[in-house]
Amino acid sequence: MVQTAKSGEPTITRYLTPDRTDCPHCGGPMRADYANQRTVHTLAGITRLHLTVRRCHQSGCVARRRPYRPEAEGAIVLPRHEFGLDVIALVGRLRYADHRSIPEIRTHLVGRGLTIAERTVTNLLDRYDELLAVHLADDRRLETVLATYGQVILGIDGLQPDVGHEVLWVIRDCLSGEILSAKSLLSARHQDLGVLLSGVKAVCPVPVTGIVSDGQQAIRKAVGQVFPDVPYQLCQFHYLREATRPIYEADRHAKKELKKTVRGVRGIERQAEGRSDPVAEVIRGYCSAVRSALTDDGRPPLDASGLQLHDRLSAITASLGRAEGKGGSRPD
Repeated sequence: MVQTAKSGEPTITRYLTPDRTDCPHCGGPMRADYANQRTVHTLAGITRLHLTVRRCHQSGCVARRRPYRPEAEGAIVLPRHEFGLDVIALVGRLRYADHRSIPEIRTHLVGRGLTIAERTVTNLLDRYDELLAVHLADDRRLETVLATYGQVILGIDGLQPDVGHEVLWVIRDCLSGEILSAKSLLSARHQDLGVLLSGVKAVCPVPVTGIVSDGQQAIRKAVGQVFPDVPYQLCQFHYLREATRPIYEADRHAKKELKKTVRGVRGIERQAEGRSDPVAEVIRGYCSAVRSALTDDGRPPLDASGLQLHDRLSAITASLGRAEGKGGSRPD
């Protein structure tokens, strides 16, 4: 998709200067030779960067006349990119954590004030995957973190943003929270997962003492091949979800019945439309409270949305009762 909307004017200005004043190769002084400007689109707004560039002029230096840019620039934006690292991080989270499609991600970014095309969103998602791969390849940092615990408990899960698309398989350490491997696969065959687990086993600096997953048959077979002597179990969340399934179904039915009792809220709102008296304001406030109670769902199995709706509607009913007891107008 071609970007047709015109970008706005910069609202943020930052002046960046290299912290280093001596050449990293010969140790000679580097003087400020010239300045550059670049415009970056960030979540905070359109940012104009004024960059001071230093160069070494010592004869015989291998880095003679080579530009040395401000170090802080790399924490804001990648080279030759228009959108900042915070935008790239948001695109990755929306894709893999919230399972948003590319058009949905673009809509979200436009709502945040960014002018962006769908193709650009795809390119930023590619950059996110590359940065993640570089992060995972930092073996020295990973060895230091894992050595703190002395063991690893692997958590295996597959994320599929859209039906029919590749599945992003993520293997992480449940103790430290570090991601040990992340790779997109076209299928969920146990042979492919076995190769992925074998790669983790080969580079893991500490012993694997346990494995948890959602219990897919392909994962079980792959674990049995690569880690035959390591204890394996279903994750606690899936245990809890299966155990509370009857309660969840009863709660879902109760919530449906509770919603039937407040279906007339729209009719009450229509009666208060166009009115500015205090009673109308109170009516609109109660109607907003009812709508908020209906749309704010809990997360089963730990938060029962039906019970939550019952508690909130009970609180609204009690408030109406108190208002009536004070001599106010009788609620409709």
